[in-house]
Amino acid sequence: MGESGAERPPDDEGDGILRKEPINLKDVDDQVRDLREFAQGLLTEKIYLENEIGQLKKRSSRLEEELRHLRSPPFIIGNVQDVLDDDRAIVRSSNGTVFLVSRNRRFQNQEELRPGTRVALNQDSLSIIDVLTDAHDPLVAAAEIIDAPGVVYTDLGGLDEQIERLKEAIELPLLQPEAFEAFGITPPKGVLLCGPPGTGKTMLAKAVATQTQATFLGMVGSELAQKYIGEGGRLVRELFDLARQRSPAIIFIDEIDAIGAKRLDSATSGDREVQRTLMQLLAEMDGFSEVPGVKIIAATNRPELLDEALLRPGRFDRIIEIPLPDEEGRKAILKLHLGNMPLEKGVKIKSLIASTDGFSGAEIKALSLEAGIRAIKDARKKVSVEDLTNAVEIVKKNRNKSLDSDQIHYG
Repeated sequence: MGESGAERPPDDEGDGILRKEPINLKDVDDQVRDLREFAQGLLTEKIYLENEIGQLKKRSSRLEEELRHLRSPPFIIGNVQDVLDDDRAIVRSSNGTVFLVSRNRRFQNQEELRPGTRVALNQDSLSIIDVLTDAHDPLVAAAEIIDAPGVVYTDLGGLDEQIERLKEAIELPLLQPEAFEAFGITPPKGVLLCGPPGTGKTMLAKAVATQTQATFLGMVGSELAQKYIGEGGRLVRELFDLARQRSPAIIFIDEIDAIGAKRLDSATSGDREVQRTLMQLLAEMDGFSEVPGVKIIAATNRPELLDEALLRPGRFDRIIEIPLPDEEGRKAILKLHLGNMPLEKGVKIKSLIASTDGFSGAEIKALSLEAGIRAIKDARKKVSVEDLTNAVEIVKKNRNKSLDSDQIHYG
């Protein structure tokens, strides 16, 4: 056969049939692996979103519950006066009105509901909803001194006699109560510290707080003088209640003349409220209810202003006067404040005793402070005679200014 009759391989382009390339298995495996990884990522994201939805649902439920509580009417605070039976009780609401109300069934224990218990009352039916724990006023609760002030008796110069009398009246009954019972005598209930400003009355009380292991409650008399009727008396009552709970305890009232001034016939409404507070204080100190293990220390600059009922024995059994320091007292105070101060050789404490005549303990302390500041300012290592002399003049000048301002104010 000739060339024209020879067989030819099929022509892909001429026979009209499309030929596909052979499939690469490696590419298929890569695509399958990518799809599986993508599916795993979607599954992980689904689980994360489901968990987040669950957290959001819980948060939404909590917020709805809080919103429901906020929309609920508030409860009225009252006190139980008497429990009649398992279903009824007599309560006094916060505005003073007395009601006969029903009890919640879950308060079957008589110990939970007793006269004086603070309870929450429904605003509409006034039925007892919950029993509240007894709580003291924040002002009274803050009066308890947890950390000792750090002042000790040795920090007070020239007050040896006063310290000894205070120990006998306050510390001795707390440490040896059985000795007083053996002798058949009632220990002193209170001590009044009186004297000019700056003589160490408050520091003496701080020293007692440091030395004794008893609970120390300190308040200023002006804090007990409240605006609304009955508030001052309530604070005094809660103060003594807290002292009884923390017994043995010491109550210190600084500037007691703010509530203990003499009662006058012609008085304003504010004065009458202060007098009510004073009467509550008198009742707590020497009323029908005994105050075992509780001692009272008060301080004032103006003892002549105090009511006679407050000063009688049985309330303040000892009145300790803390005068301006005499020569020996000033010597002790100067040694106390200048003892740890670096002094030049020419400085002698004896020469300062005469120049500080009439100074209080606080003014002598201010004197040492002024002298030390002057030496530090001049970059010197020791205090000189000139520093102390200048400090004495500064303190005298400040005292004269204070006296002049008092004369202008009162005159």
